[in-house]
Amino acid sequence: MLLLLPVTLQAQTKLTPEQYQQDFDYFWTTVNENYCYFDKKQTDWAKVRTYYAAQLPAITTKAAFTRLLENALNELYDNHASLSTNLPDSRRLLPTGTDVWAHYQQGKPVVVAVRAGYGAERSGLRPGMEIIAVNDRPIAQAVPPLLGHCLKTVDEAAREVALNQALAGTHNTPRKLTVRAQGKQRDLYPDAPTAQLENIRYPRLLESQQLGTIGYIKINNSLGDNRLMAAFDSTLDALAATTGLILDLRETPSGGNTTVARAIMGRFITEEQPYQRHEFPAEEQEFGVKRSTLELVSPRPRPYTRPLVVLVGRWTSSMGEGITIGFDAMRRATIMGTEMARLNGAITSFRLPNSSFGFNIPTERLYRVDKLPRENFVPAKRLNPNAEGTADTTLAAAVQLLQNTRKP
Repeated sequence: MLLLLPVTLQAQTKLTPEQYQQDFDYFWTTVNENYCYFDKKQTDWAKVRTYYAAQLPAITTKAAFTRLLENALNELYDNHASLSTNLPDSRRLLPTGTDVWAHYQQGKPVVVAVRAGYGAERSGLRPGMEIIAVNDRPIAQAVPPLLGHCLKTVDEAAREVALNQALAGTHNTPRKLTVRAQGKQRDLYPDAPTAQLENIRYPRLLESQQLGTIGYIKINNSLGDNRLMAAFDSTLDALAATTGLILDLRETPSGGNTTVARAIMGRFITEEQPYQRHEFPAEEQEFGVKRSTLELVSPRPRPYTRPLVVLVGRWTSSMGEGITIGFDAMRRATIMGTEMARLNGAITSFRLPNSSFGFNIPTERLYRVDKLPRENFVPAKRLNPNAEGTADTTLAAAVQLLQNTRKP
């Protein structure tokens, strides 16, 4: 399912206090009954109801209600849960709306990935740099306000989400990132001269080229666009004579749909195979009967049977992650790169009855065929991003691997 950046909140009919209460009750109950990753969270969802319901009497505008819902949803610290509307000062979505990712390493916030071609990279940000401050606010002060108020304890996952929300910033405020590298402190401005993350445009659905005898196809965040199927087919046909192929999924942060995914995978197999396992916890919770399914990929005409390398990274998300674990389960490709976005499961979209706001939450658990949770998958060929410059060392490694594969 395609998850897009939320649209700007529009002026709408004023709601009554009773309608805000109804919408909040629907929101809380829907999450309570359908969200399928509570066991991984420190969220006290019952407390969420009490804490935010107490704020409802003061809510008189849809903008204020939007902020309340954003804060309530943030209690899940789940990057695959989102509203379909936002305010100008809302946080950018992770990972679609950000260009940097950091982890805490020995207590320090350290950059581990930088999105190729975006402002963070152009400003000079590189993996390995320590983040000191965001917009002159020290990280130790910037992160705590982004943590939920209803957590039983603040775990590592919650701190990481809050850290990266701080780095992503808001839609309307240019970022200043203060970093330390090689003992020196620097100020970087990822959104100068323009906020590129608010105006992401791709020249085409995919890009392709031939690197010697090796083919290369890069998907430009279009896994939810059904037009990609025909574009991919014609591109792959044009590369049919190559000795190996690289499929680059490193710029697929918005997810996609399984029709497009199966169309792509189906061009690389000659017999039907399972690629992903689904579990539906809500049904088991309601009826005590477990439900799980295996999704299959069927071969399509003109299969490409030569060696395949799939490139992945921090902005390989949702359906991009599904394609990756599918190729891995079918033993059809070598997966190369860093860990992916690690988004939880498959989302379902819901809509509030009065405000008509939409929200998305994971309702299906997803696994590799052998039951490894999709979010726990790491590439067999794991590479460290280049901290010194912008050279694509991962692509170079993939080319080298395929060249060595065809040597006697």
